[in-house]
Amino acid sequence: MELLLLSNGKTTEHPGLLGWARDRVQTLLARKQVKRILLIPYAVIRSDWDARAQDLAESLGVETISIHQFDDPVDAIQQAEAIFISGGNTWRLNQLLHEYGLVVPIQRAVRERGVPYVGWSAGCNVATPSIRTTNDMPVCSAAVLPALGLFPLQINPHYLDASISGHMGETRDERLAEFCAINPSESVVALREASLLQISGESRGETIEYWSARGEGFKIFKHGETTREYEDARPLAALTPFQPGD
Repeated sequence: MELLLLSNGKTTEHPGLLGWARDRVQTLLARKQVKRILLIPYAVIRSDWDARAQDLAESLGVETISIHQFDDPVDAIQQAEAIFISGGNTWRLNQLLHEYGLVVPIQRAVRERGVPYVGWSAGCNVATPSIRTTNDMPVCSAAVLPALGLFPLQINPHYLDASISGHMGETRDERLAEFCAINPSESVVALREASLLQISGESRGETIEYWSARGEGFKIFKHGETTREYEDARPLAALTPFQPGD
C-alpha cells in the first residue's frame, strides 16, 4: 500500500500546489510509473474542479484529470494509476464518496492493486476510519461519519497548538481532548502544516515514515495519557500494523 497523507496543500514559502512535498510526491509517482493522476476534487466548493486539476498538473509535471470528467466515476477509479484527493470541506467530500459508491472501489484500488493514494487536508481526513476529527463545518446534511479506513488512526490535519489572546472558545488541544474523552480507546495524530505521513510497501511489510518540511514534530492524543511531541514515526508503528521507516 502506498499512502501519502499530507496536512495541507499549500504553504507560503513553497510555490505551487503540494510544492512543499513535491519531491516526495514526484518520487512516488516515478517509482510507480504513473503517467496520469486521477483527481477527486469533491471537497472543493468555492473553486473550479478543472482549475484544481490544472494547478496540480502544473506543480507536479504530470497529466491530471478530474473524476467529474468521466461518465462513470467507479470505472475511473478502477482504471486509475494514482488517486489524489484534494483538500476542501471534509463533510462534502465524504458525502459524495458515499453517494457515488466510491468507498469500496478506492479501498480495493489502494489495497489490492497498489494504486498510490495522495490526500491532503480533507483528503487526509477521509483516509482514516472516520471524519470525526476534521476541523471543517458540516456544511451539508451528511450524517455519514465512516470514511475510507486506509490508515487505522484518526488524524487532525492543520493542527495548531497556539492559544490566541482574547479567544474564549476551545483550543484545538481541548477539542481533541474532548474527542479522546468520548472515545477513550482511540488515538489521534495531530499533523502541523507542511507535515505528512507516508506508508509504503507490500502487505505485512509496510513501513510508516513521518516528515515535516519545517522540521517540526507531531503529537499523539490519547485519553488518560500525557500528550507528547514526536519527531519520527516509531510511536505510530507501535499503534499500527506498520514498521518504522528509515
